[in-house]
Amino acid sequence: MTARIVRAWRDLPAELRGAAVAVGAFDGVHRGHQAVIGQARAAAERLGAPLAVVSFDPHPRRWFQPGAAPFRLMSPDQMARALGDLGVQTLFLLPFDAEMAAMSHEAFAGEVLAGPQAAQGAVGRRDGLGIRHAAVGFDFTFGKGRTGSPEALRALGERLGFTVSTTDRIDDAGGLKLSSSAVREALHAGDMARAAAILGRPFAIEGEVIHGDKRGRTIGVPTANVPLGDYMRPAFGVYATRTRLDDGRTVDGVANLGLRPMWRLAEPLLEVWLFDFDGDLYGRTIETELVAFLRPEMSFDGLEPLKAQIDADAAAARRALANAPRG
Repeated sequence: MTARIVRAWRDLPAELRGAAVAVGAFDGVHRGHQAVIGQARAAAERLGAPLAVVSFDPHPRRWFQPGAAPFRLMSPDQMARALGDLGVQTLFLLPFDAEMAAMSHEAFAGEVLAGPQAAQGAVGRRDGLGIRHAAVGFDFTFGKGRTGSPEALRALGERLGFTVSTTDRIDDAGGLKLSSSAVREALHAGDMARAAAILGRPFAIEGEVIHGDKRGRTIGVPTANVPLGDYMRPAFGVYATRTRLDDGRTVDGVANLGLRPMWRLAEPLLEVWLFDFDGDLYGRTIETELVAFLRPEMSFDGLEPLKAQIDADAAAARRALANAPRG
C-alpha cells in the first residue's frame, strides 16, 4: 500500500477531511517518526477516523536556506510508500511557500489544520484539513518564527475542536539516537548498519536512470546511473547494493557513489552495476539500497588495476549481501 499524496489544504472534498494526523517533516520516516505516527494511528482507531500525515514540500529548511547543501533522506514517493507500510492512507504534502512561511502558529492551526467554515455555495467542500486529532513529536515547532509548540497546539486544539498527543523522545535501548540528523551522521561516516538501525530499513536512493559516458561497458561493467539530486551525500565510495526495478524485481549489485576520481564528474553520481542483469533501464525509475560500505573512492594507474579492483569489489559485495537480511 502507498499513501495517497495530496498537495493542497484548500477546497478539499469531504472524504479527505476529518483525519487523525501526524504533523512534521518526517524526512526519513525513521523509528522516532514511526512512534509519532503510531500515536496518530491509535487516535484514528479510537475515533473511527482516517489516518493521515501532514508534511511539507519543499522541506522548510530548503525554503529558509536555499543554498544549503543537499540533505534530504527520501523522495516524496519513497515517503508515501514508507507511510503506506505504516497504514497511513493520505500524505498531505503541503507546499511550503511564502504564504506558509509567513503564517503564525495560530493561523496554521486555525486555517490549515482545522479550517474555517465552508465558503458560501461550496457544498460538501471546505478549506482546511478539518482534523480530529494531531500527533506531534516532543520537539515539534510550527508557525512563523517557530513560535508554536506542542503545548500551544494542544491549547489551540481545545478551542478549534481537535485533540493533540505528544510523543516523548524515544531512543534505542542501546542508546542509539533516533533522529534524522543521526541518520545523516551515520551516512556521512559510511556506517550503513547504524543508518539502517535508525531508519528501520536500509537507506535508499531513488531516481531516473540517465545516460552516462558508457565507460563501464568498455570493460564489461555496464552501470545504471542515477543523479543524487537533493539527497544528502553519503560517504563517497563503493557499496554493496540491492536495487528495486520498476517491474518489481530486486537485483543485487555493487555501486560507486561519488565523483569517480579517474574520470572526474562535475556532480556526484550513483553508478550501479547490477549482477546477472541484462536490460535497458534508461529513463526508468529505480530505487537502490546502500546495504554496506565497502571502501572509499580510489584512483588507479590504468584500466587493468581498475578492472581487478572492480572484480574484488563485486566479490566483496556478494559476500556482504549474502549476510544481509532482505526486506
